[in-house]
Amino acid sequence: MTNRTPLPVRIAKAVLLAALLLWTLVPIGWMVLSSFKPDNAITANTPQVFFKPTLEHYQALFSGGNSLWSYVFNSLTVAGASTFISVVLGCMAGYGLSRIRLKGKHHLAFWIISTRMAPIAAVIVPLYLLFRYLYLLDTYTGLVIAYLSFNLPFAIWLMTAFFDDLPPDLEEAAMIDGATKWQVFWHVSLPLMKPGLVTTAILCFIFAWNDYSFAQTFAGPNTQTIPIAAAQLLTQTGIDWGKLLAIGTIVVSPMAIFGLLVKRWLVRGLTLGAVK
Repeated sequence: MTNRTPLPVRIAKAVLLAALLLWTLVPIGWMVLSSFKPDNAITANTPQVFFKPTLEHYQALFSGGNSLWSYVFNSLTVAGASTFISVVLGCMAGYGLSRIRLKGKHHLAFWIISTRMAPIAAVIVPLYLLFRYLYLLDTYTGLVIAYLSFNLPFAIWLMTAFFDDLPPDLEEAAMIDGATKWQVFWHVSLPLMKPGLVTTAILCFIFAWNDYSFAQTFAGPNTQTIPIAAAQLLTQTGIDWGKLLAIGTIVVSPMAIFGLLVKRWLVRGLTLGAVK
């Protein structure tokens, strides 16, 4: 098939794509590269491309009494738990909203996602008072509930859109063959939702993994996450750029690696449903 796209349009698209890639990748590449530089090379007036790599910033982060391991464990725990609960509940609620015959269900779906649009400042004070009353401050449970407040509506809305794209004929054929509603959901609908599940899980995990506001408010000495550790490097006496760049690399790396591993499902998921 002949490509009928005019040459100037293809050149413009290539230039735009190259500009977007540079805009996205250059800061990340600079951060990763600088995290392996010694302090004098990071703060040098002239950017140094060639230098002797060092792991001193990473070694400093994971050694001593205030090691980063506890922050990594806390981030993985609360982000993983909130993601798992959001995907499970969001999947079941999204399936129900997609298949139920209810007048005005589109308004109900919009109301659910509208709760996700509320500014954090509007919900953080009521949640703080509630958590203090229930003794949930500085607990994993409190942070997971806080993250669910914005991850669950997003998961429900996204999974509803994915199930809307699934033809009901497949489920009706299975029910004619004698399958129950649960068997149809578990053996027919859910396996076809892998792109949607992967997309929802990744986005929910990223939201919780990168959160600073909720962690700053609800976490304590026992539950502080990686963004809190990064903020502690910004002091009145100065900024520890080496450690800060190393933490930034640690925060970005798992998401980048995980995204590359599941990019096939992620791309397919982002081109379906409500994100299209």
